Amino acid sequence: MPGMNLTRAEAEARSAVTKVSTYDISLDLTTGAETFLSKSTVNFTATPGASTFLDLVADEVLSLEVNGEARPVDAYQDYRIQLDNLTENNTVTVEAVCRYMHTGEGLHRFTDPADGLDYCYSQFEVPDARRVFAVFEQPDMKARFTFHVTTPENWVVFSNSPTPEPTALENGKKLWDFAETELMSSYITAIIAGPYVGMTDSLVSADGREIPLGVYCRQSLLEHLDAQWMFDVTKAGFKFFEKEYGHVYPFRKYDQIFVPEYNAGAMENAGCVTFRDQYIFRSKPTAAQLEALANTVLHELAHMWFGDLVTMKWWNDLWLNESFAEFMSHLALAEGTQWTDAWTGFMARKDWGLTQDQMPSTHPIVAEIRDLEDVEVNFDGITYAKGAAVLRQLVSYVGRENFFKALNEYFNKHSWGNTTLPDLMNELEAASGRDLKAWSKVWLEEAGVTLLRPEVTVDAEGKITELTVVQESFTPGSSLRPHRLAVAGYSKTENGIERVFHNELDVEGAATVVEAAAGIARPDLILVNDGDLGYAKIRLDEESLAFAKANIGGFSDSLTRSLILASAWDMIRDGQMNSRDYLELALSALPAETDITMFGLLLRHIDVAALRYTAVEAREEVFTYVGNRLLWLARAATAETDQQRLLVQAAARRAWSAEDRETVNRLRTGEESLLGLPMDVDMKWDLLISCVANGTAGVADIDALLVEDTTMTGQQKAAQARAAVADAEVKQAAFDAVLFDASLSNDMRIATGLGYWANAARHPELFVANVENFYASLEKVWEDNTSHTAQSIVALGFPGALVGLVPGCDVVGLGNQWLAAHQDAPAGLVRLVSEQVAEAHRAAVAQQA
Repeated sequence: MPGMNLTRAEAEARSAVTKVSTYDISLDLTTGAETFLSKSTVNFTATPGASTFLDLVADEVLSLEVNGEARPVDAYQDYRIQLDNLTENNTVTVEAVCRYMHTGEGLHRFTDPADGLDYCYSQFEVPDARRVFAVFEQPDMKARFTFHVTTPENWVVFSNSPTPEPTALENGKKLWDFAETELMSSYITAIIAGPYVGMTDSLVSADGREIPLGVYCRQSLLEHLDAQWMFDVTKAGFKFFEKEYGHVYPFRKYDQIFVPEYNAGAMENAGCVTFRDQYIFRSKPTAAQLEALANTVLHELAHMWFGDLVTMKWWNDLWLNESFAEFMSHLALAEGTQWTDAWTGFMARKDWGLTQDQMPSTHPIVAEIRDLEDVEVNFDGITYAKGAAVLRQLVSYVGRENFFKALNEYFNKHSWGNTTLPDLMNELEAASGRDLKAWSKVWLEEAGVTLLRPEVTVDAEGKITELTVVQESFTPGSSLRPHRLAVAGYSKTENGIERVFHNELDVEGAATVVEAAAGIARPDLILVNDGDLGYAKIRLDEESLAFAKANIGGFSDSLTRSLILASAWDMIRDGQMNSRDYLELALSALPAETDITMFGLLLRHIDVAALRYTAVEAREEVFTYVGNRLLWLARAATAETDQQRLLVQAAARRAWSAEDRETVNRLRTGEESLLGLPMDVDMKWDLLISCVANGTAGVADIDALLVEDTTMTGQQKAAQARAAVADAEVKQAAFDAVLFDASLSNDMRIATGLGYWANAARHPELFVANVENFYASLEKVWEDNTSHTAQSIVALGFPGALVGLVPGCDVVGLGNQWLAAHQDAPAGLVRLVSEQVAEAHRAAVAQQA
């Protein structure tokens, strides 16, 4: 039985005999807090006599009518409605009872603890429109949708079409009859309903149309919503994309709605984008938070063309959505907004892609997607960040003018349709005159990453006789790739560290001589991939690395400094640098770092290097050093800066010695203060959670702060703090909640999981008992939960924090045993476990360095 899965072969067979034209969908959201009524009327053509099926996830099918004839409801089996003996033109009507979800899938329902108000929103990617209405759930079966939604009288409804004036019904209800949508795939349709509030605006599209804009959130967050900021970024994005794409915005309006308990960052529903409402900042946001939100706004707007107007035929070309949106959002940030250094911040995303690309689950950008279970674990760093980095290479390879000329033609030919990789590559070849088949094969259709390093020889006078960029295949079986990048040299001068050499060139094959470097004095540091145009693992030669260790704070350019640090980070992950050396380098770089996105990435790398990559026998020394150094940097930071805030948070997390822990607790209680440090409610929670984890605060302190902050966020922070208490019963309860409590929302589960592991380094003995329990529970977790929830549980529960800490607790060995014994387990589960085990193995290797 297929269950909730759908194979690519089934999808191709269905679209071969069936073409859908319209859906008419009525939803009654006034029937209770657990379920709602759904009525779907689907019009489609079919090969006469053919059989097919509709997708639906419902508690009960109340009635089924096919071409005016009532059919038995037992045609609904195993989440499919079987349709036999079809005619050329068909109308199917399905009435069903569907269930609200609390996992961010289907139609999610939420009660705000701040005021008791109820909110709903849909999230349909990948296959969850079927949780709300009967549908041909695959991207190539586009149709026009007409929604009718019955709600309580104090609600408003948003969808892909403009919100209509409602009709008053009896018993305090309202009916919202939406106009028919444009042609679209089912996964980008949307229903957002509840007492949402916000602001409206408009802009004029390049073709003269007035496009209404709206920004909305739940009522308890309205005081924190900066709608004008959202409008400003959105308008800048419209202007940039319409110009660069050469194609006007394809829909009639553009609403952006912040929703609670979201399982993603945002979703590109056509003309009706949803965002997780953690993007509404209760405290003053850092520059990095604002840049990340701006990038997300532009990413979803870019999807209106890449993904919504033109959609991949099947999920193997998901990159045609996500890689392009990722690339275009950073390009728009850098060239169309105030964030002109956005490509520096992109390094944090690229770090995600490079990490994913070195896992055993690495896959081509154009991935092999056999079924829905494959794609549900494929929204990863390769599909997003690596794909965007490779597109940046492609723009350099074919030329920017040719690239956008090709995109314009691509949209002209394929608007409102579905495409595959050749459709795009054909336009790029035609515009550039280049044969891209070989390029596409090694960059898009092969997995893995290569490594680039310099080899340099000098003469007796210290001048370079030959500088060569050596390329090696890091991933077994992957080809050496063509790169368009720059090689640069940096030296210390009387004016500081300056770039004294720069050459942009094509790097191909195993060795490429940088001819322009011959005869110049050997620079103090040679940097391959200066400017970060390439995508590869980058190494420094020994002399360059030694100079970087001694002078990292002297590099004035954030991007250059970050590239050097990225190379060192890659070395520690590969076991080629010990944690103490890396931490000294990284901590020395912090005072000079001005880019807050890179500042935050560096702090995260410091966390991991200390916690995961430090040998057990060196931990006491290293942890004390890191905690003390971070606290010193926090005290020295300029008042009221993002750096000060982030350093205080990091110092609290890493406080190890008794003196440092007491200092953090005094900051929490106000006995000690730092000039300019805002003690807003979010900072209070951050300090409290750290203090609970290190034993200087307790449950009474949690209860007291929760009285002050009764919001959803406050409850989640309180759950995180409670799970951080260093007590065996507390830890067991938290572990059981993360793995088995189906009532937990996504965010509450994540908060509990973060609190559970908060003090694993200090009290590893409290966690050992659940290592085997975790592995023993994996199949049940996967079976009992939706895909997204199960993925979250596997990531939260994996005992990677214990690697090397407890004699006899072999996290990697147990993981490999599980993988060997469960080769027939669901592919998505096997993939996730293999990734976690691989990262644990990296930690073990790094500890031995």
